[in-house]
Amino acid sequence: MNDLFQEVLVNLWKGFESFEHRSDIKTWIYRVALNTCISLDRKKRRTATVRLTMDINLFEDRDEDTRQVDMLHKRISKLQPFDRAIVLLWLENLSYEEIGQIVGITAKNVSVRLFRIREQLKNMSND
Repeated sequence: MNDLFQEVLVNLWKGFESFEHRSDIKTWIYRVALNTCISLDRKKRRTATVRLTMDINLFEDRDEDTRQVDMLHKRISKLQPFDRAIVLLWLENLSYEEIGQIVGITAKNVSVRLFRIREQLKNMSND
């Protein structure tokens, strides 16, 4: 996580001179961060990793709300990076206009994609 944060900061630093002020600085920062995260996610998926797991989770909360949130997080992680970004920005309570500016699509397209993503999330299995 710290590596990702550091990579975003480096890319912001490198790209600041090319910032053209055609959009809000916040939108530009989101866009650089999103592109950095997507690029690193693609690189990570190309390299084989061995995951270490523990059979028990000492911090596991066993109530229904926690299980629902965990299920939602698992389903969101199965989405394509672009769709995942849209959902996560929406969960940050950004407007459709702001999300559209960040990911480079219209607000109407954000609305349509979110509807389709919600349907996709509802129809996913719990695997």
